[in-house]
Amino acid sequence: MAQTTTMTVRLGPVLSDFVATNVGKDGSYENVSEYVRDLIRRDKERVETEAFVRLQTELTRAFAAPENSYGPLTAAEVIARNKG
Repeated sequence: MAQTTTMTVRLGPVLSDFVATNVGKDGSYENVSEYVRDLIRRDKERVETEAFVRLQTELTRAFAAPENSYGPLTAAEVIARNKG
């Protein structure tokens, strides 16, 4: 089962005011925690989308390469290539 984590975040007045405009009866979120969770979910989705686009680009380039440019690789070579 996933563990719940409590975090403390310090915001300056400009960011604090911005958060306040998005929370409460006039905002889109009922409370700050809901707002922060949504921001984190959106950022996670952005990171995953960027990774997918990179993979898609790499696969498109690989499939467009001429057949004679392919060569055998060991699993260790693939892992080493993708680490850096």
